Amino acid sequence: MPPRGRELILGVGGGIAAYKSADLLRRLQDHGFLITVVPTRASLNFVGKATWEALSGREVHEDLWKNVSSVPHISLARSADAIVIAPATADLIAKIATGRADDLLTNIVSASASPIILVPAMHPEMWLNPATIENVKILRSRGLLVIDPDEGRLTGADSGPGRFPTSERIVHEVEDFLGSKADLQGVTVLVSAGGTREPIDAVRYLGNLSSGKQGYALAYAAAKRGARVLLVAANCEQPDIEGVTTIHVKTAAEMLEALSANFASAQVLIMSAAVADFRPSISSDQKIDKSELASLTLIENPDILKTLTARRLQGQVIIGFAAQTGEGGSEKAMAKLKAKGLDAIYVNDVSGGAIFGEELTNGSILDSDGTISTVATTSKDSLAHLLLDVARNKLG
Repeated sequence: MPPRGRELILGVGGGIAAYKSADLLRRLQDHGFLITVVPTRASLNFVGKATWEALSGREVHEDLWKNVSSVPHISLARSADAIVIAPATADLIAKIATGRADDLLTNIVSASASPIILVPAMHPEMWLNPATIENVKILRSRGLLVIDPDEGRLTGADSGPGRFPTSERIVHEVEDFLGSKADLQGVTVLVSAGGTREPIDAVRYLGNLSSGKQGYALAYAAAKRGARVLLVAANCEQPDIEGVTTIHVKTAAEMLEALSANFASAQVLIMSAAVADFRPSISSDQKIDKSELASLTLIENPDILKTLTARRLQGQVIIGFAAQTGEGGSEKAMAKLKAKGLDAIYVNDVSGGAIFGEELTNGSILDSDGTISTVATTSKDSLAHLLLDVARNKLG
């Protein structure tokens, strides 16, 4: 599972506007980006490594000849969904336009196939220099986004075109260029994932086939769209997603406790976990001999969705899942939606073990307004975004 959000390299050029990139980094993080900062050596005269490491929470890379065995310029280039260079000096623009690669940042740019965004900041004379104008024209012809600088006061008494744009403007242009939006910024999304296990003894349990892949896809997609995400994961093998708060549980009772503790702070609950309906009336912390295990007495687990919907606050959106087999799946799912007061429910046919543990899914999204949307075979990541679209629209 990839880390939270979109991986972005923030290159920092050697201009006085480097200090403004500290705020830009924060605003990009607010919009679901994970930032790795790659400053030029010259830029460290303005803002030091310690500042970038503290703000990004990551190691800062600036030396092409450090950790050579890991080939950092290639690994960083491949891991980045996009590269933003802010400020981009006249020197950096010239290097990139001519294909020069004489430091770590320009080597990463040279090795990257990801979108590249340059944010020029320099004195008006440098921005209007014919060489800079030609270099910008070349870069734009190659598909790079070069954001025009603002006009205004620069260092000293100088004023004119060349001022570093506002962080808000840069973020807006970056997201437009990348074709994505942090449309869940400020929203807390609570997601359940996996399958609960109800212990019989030290080695046996009642469980199901849920892998948790769909729940993790939902958590990742929500974080990518700027949400604060809480993931309650039952017996999942996936690694934790960076930036997502993950609470690991085993049983239905533990899941109910974790969800209940966080439900009031969430605007959206998506219940993708497969919760065991029953648990053994008695369980042992020792292995029970099979001769003593001829039968089990079961007791019903709490209905987590029904319990939580009874406590819902005004404006909260709740989306459920229904795994069905055979005919009548949609009718059963609609009955579940109405009985539990859900805003929407995703239903699929898991006959023969289908869907569980797989990368693809298909089914239908049933809305509380009565509409049904068929979901043809697609990735669980794509379904996650479809369900988050439903939640976003319900939130208004």
